[in-house]
Amino acid sequence: MKLGLGEILIIFVVILFIIGPDKIPSFAKKIGEGLKAFRSATSDVTKELKENVVDPLNEASAPLREAMEPLEEMKNEINKSVSDIKKDVAGLNNPVKAPKAEAKAAEAAPAAAPEAVTEAEPAKEAPAAAPAAAPEAPREAPVAPESKQN
Repeated sequence: MKLGLGEILIIFVVILFIIGPDKIPSFAKKIGEGLKAFRSATSDVTKELKENVVDPLNEASAPLREAMEPLEEMKNEINKSVSDIKKDVAGLNNPVKAPKAEAKAAEAAPAAAPEAVTEAEPAKEAPAAAPAAAPEAPREAPVAPESKQN
């Protein structure tokens, strides 16, 4: 609430009529002393509240804040991981956006992508061929027919 110049002038005129011109200085002095006492009392109450309530609460909560720091870091990491997963899932739901990203990657390194695919495919086929060849090796024993011809 702000007082304008006109409002202040009206207050002074009312005070002048109620108190009188000869008692205004003593009245102003009493108002000044009252305001000084009020400020002193409020500053004392503020100081006591700070010393007795705020400072002990800050001291008591400091270890809790320190204990919460690692949990906050873990929370931030988990939220970041969740947002990354959401982005990946959103990318799977939008098949139109995925080929554009793959096309950009293929343009950036066209020779690297086909080699990686061709190298991975023979590695998968080699273990499948090895067990099939192993049982055929013992079947090579047609020794018995040769002994009959003699």
